[in-house]
Amino acid sequence: MLRYVYGHDLHRFPRLAQSMFTDRALQFAERLGWAVSVNAAGEERDQYDALNPLYLVWEREDGRHGGSMRFLPTTGRTMVNEHFAHLNGGAPITSPLIWECTRFCLAPGGDGRVAAALALGAGELMAAFRLEHFVGVFDARMERIYARMGLRPEVLGRVGEGREAVGVGLWSMDEAAFAPTLARVGISRATSRRWLREGLKPGAAATPLPGLARTG
Repeated sequence: MLRYVYGHDLHRFPRLAQSMFTDRALQFAERLGWAVSVNAAGEERDQYDALNPLYLVWEREDGRHGGSMRFLPTTGRTMVNEHFAHLNGGAPITSPLIWECTRFCLAPGGDGRVAAALALGAGELMAAFRLEHFVGVFDARMERIYARMGLRPEVLGRVGEGREAVGVGLWSMDEAAFAPTLARVGISRATSRRWLREGLKPGAAATPLPGLARTG
């Protein structure tokens, strides 16, 4: 199932949280060779994990992480503005209608259903918070993954060529995209919305993202 968990509330799901951060280490540090920090517990964490982001996590039946993404509002600190502004000509991307999406991660053996579930959850967040776009930085490999999910970015800028290319783009998801995505995940829209309500209901998570109110 999909979990919507604020950073301050990860302690309520210790098995899920620990496996998410260790899977991030496996993907970003070991498989992709990114220059990321891995702690003594084998977890990949960065400074943005300390900002109470909202995590979207596919939880396996055993309570472990199957895949995840991390969201922060662009009205606060974001990776795209602090480290990748050059991809957009130096112009910051700041709007209450745009959230940053980072750390797309699939656990080893993660399949297309997990990726589709994450796309579904992102769409539910966009609808619930009345967002217009997500913004994110991507390389050629991730662009192919997003395309298989039916999510093609509006590219704002790109540097490099071929496999070395890195870009920044905006994503959106309209109502027409929900039906095929729900079919791939194998659930109804009612179930998808219930997962969102349960994750964001009072007492289920920490305070909302800065400057934003939850919607029913």
